[in-house]
Amino acid sequence: MPAAAPAPYSRRRFKIVASILTVASVALFYAAASLITHYFRFSQMIEARLKGERVERPARVYARPFFLYQGQQLAATDLVALLNGLGYREASDVAAPGTFSLAPKEVQLHLRATDPDVPIRKARVVFGTNRVSALQTLPDKKPVAQIELEPEPVTTLFGEGRTKQRWVPLKEIPDVMVEAVLATEDRRFFDHTGLDPIGIARAAFREVRDDEGPRQGGSTISQQLVKNYFLTPERTFRRKFLEAFLTLILESHVSKQEILELYLNEVYLGQRGSFSIHGVGQAARVFFGKDVRNLELGEAALIAGIIHSPNRESPFRNPKTATERRNLVLSMMVRDGYASADASKAASASSLELALGSVDRGEAPYFIDYLQRELEKRYPGEVLERDNLAVYSTLDRYLQNAAQRAVTEGLAEIEAKRKEKGALQAALIAMDPRKGDILAMVGGRSYGESQFNRAVEARRQPGSTFKPFVFLAAFEHTYQLPRAKDTPPQFPVAYLTPATLVVDEPTTFTYEKKTWSPANYEGHYEGMVSVRRALAGSLNAATAKVGARIGFPRVVALWKSLGMTTRLEPYPSLVLGSFEMTPLELASAYAILASGGFNVEPRAFSAVRDASGRALELRLPQERRVVHAESAFLVTDMMKTVMDEGTGAAARARGFTAEAAGKTGTTNDTRDAWFVGFTPDLLVVVWVGYDDNRKIGLSGGQAALPLWTRFMKAAVAGRPSSSFEAPPGIVFVDVDPASGLLARSSCPSTESSPFIEGTEPRARCPLH
Repeated sequence: MPAAAPAPYSRRRFKIVASILTVASVALFYAAASLITHYFRFSQMIEARLKGERVERPARVYARPFFLYQGQQLAATDLVALLNGLGYREASDVAAPGTFSLAPKEVQLHLRATDPDVPIRKARVVFGTNRVSALQTLPDKKPVAQIELEPEPVTTLFGEGRTKQRWVPLKEIPDVMVEAVLATEDRRFFDHTGLDPIGIARAAFREVRDDEGPRQGGSTISQQLVKNYFLTPERTFRRKFLEAFLTLILESHVSKQEILELYLNEVYLGQRGSFSIHGVGQAARVFFGKDVRNLELGEAALIAGIIHSPNRESPFRNPKTATERRNLVLSMMVRDGYASADASKAASASSLELALGSVDRGEAPYFIDYLQRELEKRYPGEVLERDNLAVYSTLDRYLQNAAQRAVTEGLAEIEAKRKEKGALQAALIAMDPRKGDILAMVGGRSYGESQFNRAVEARRQPGSTFKPFVFLAAFEHTYQLPRAKDTPPQFPVAYLTPATLVVDEPTTFTYEKKTWSPANYEGHYEGMVSVRRALAGSLNAATAKVGARIGFPRVVALWKSLGMTTRLEPYPSLVLGSFEMTPLELASAYAILASGGFNVEPRAFSAVRDASGRALELRLPQERRVVHAESAFLVTDMMKTVMDEGTGAAARARGFTAEAAGKTGTTNDTRDAWFVGFTPDLLVVVWVGYDDNRKIGLSGGQAALPLWTRFMKAAVAGRPSSSFEAPPGIVFVDVDPASGLLARSSCPSTESSPFIEGTEPRARCPLH
């Protein structure tokens, strides 16, 4: 009989087992406690984030309401793009509000109500050659003067304004888009509980076999959402565990539909210019210029196909790769029963047909960046990102599109005549001079290539566009002199008026022991000319003499009194714009002339409202009179002569016929070309040049005026022409331009010239 084991050994073994069990129990206890703690903590985090996505939204920016009118320069494709931006759905008929249908040379639409007192109605828009030829109501086809469309949502504002997103409810995302994503990213989405073991095994098996067939990753849509939206991008075992854990919590707290909606609106779909594209709604706009509801099979497949590598397979960067991915997704959709083989084959054979330039045309990116900065001065970033604000901007969608086309096509026209291609840049600002509303803003030829906003950030010499303010200073000086009615005829006061004569000849000015000799363009001098002619011909020497006559410090004082921030020095060369300023500041200065003497603060938005519609801010036009209406009118009237027979006359030759005032601008070394012009309702500034400040070798009339004319012809097409009205205190007198005095019947030519009352000439012309 064997001997019994020693008792000490049995006790040691018991102690070891007991210790292991104790450690395991403690570990299990702490693990369970940790899991429970993490469960509640992550549950609260998910609920908070999802609550923010359901209730809190980033600030939405709206353009001003769009008006259709007869004679408007608008193509059917332009209207369709606008309707897509408004979220209208293309249909075979227009039975429901928010739908439109296409027919040869016409678009029919069922309008949404823009006014509670106006019934929802149907309309017919008939097109001629890139123009609206008729507007009619349906079904009676009665003509109407104009049709108002609701304010278009332009974008949402995130963070530093570099994320573009259009939130679309799941019910409004078409089945073809949803099915393309499911076939590509998670075909068993509605069957699993967040983690898909079958999908993981399938993906691993294909990796081992190196299968070249259609691939699908092991991560479910729920996992992708958790990974990209709730977690940091670190690659650790702990993070993978948290991803799986959070995914299970997510699936237990919200419905599959809510997860899918959040995913489709948050998924990253690449970079365009300086901003990232998130969500299928924004991708539809950027890639195809469409509302997501109007996507076709191949378009939806392309968007779904680039999800796993959106930048490498971007259709803009790598169209061949993107096409291959699209066709692969189409085959997956056939496999899963979402598309027929015939439909897939037809879509695979189609070209991409991308909306090139859609960022510039559809998003008004330079304007939005400027608006973002203006809002951030007033509201904390978290308010803009979370409080569901509605920002009603001053952006005019029609004018913005016209501005972008003018810059793109205008620069192409200039470069077609030059050896160097693609380097010229331009900026364009359109403004309502009475309210200060910025209606359109283009800060460069392509936002995708350069996000530098030349309209508000580039400081360049204004050149001859400053000359009107020299004459404005002279006319304002009139109010410091006695009027002619208070002096005897034999002692006339030396007023400076549009009819005053000045000698245009080579002249040298001396200041601070330095000399300056202004030279006319191409060395041409005209001798004795009127002030009106000096401005119309942009005569440097004559303008400098006017500045010297009233005193250069007086010009500086006038500029400062206008409220301009650019500091000027009282040197003779200032009359030719030998200082730097931005196009926006120049527009603000010219708005004083166009508005009849008021400084009107530029504004990019008119109202900000909260989620309930309550106004947080109503930004009314801010104006203050800074010069006499009579002085502003005299300069404006002289600038009309610039357009009709001066350096701006090329605009007339190009077909622009509306009454307008304008001024070319060219720096002496031809580094900057400008044109500024306005009607009573619309002011537009155009700059053209190189970013590196090289010479462009073109005048303002050759480089900037063509862009301005392209834009203005589209802007005023179909609109009745308005005229500049003389204010009280202005009198018109017939004068002989050769003498500047009252015209006789024997004078060979006369002109009706305005004068500030009391400054008109009293002597007769002695020449004829």
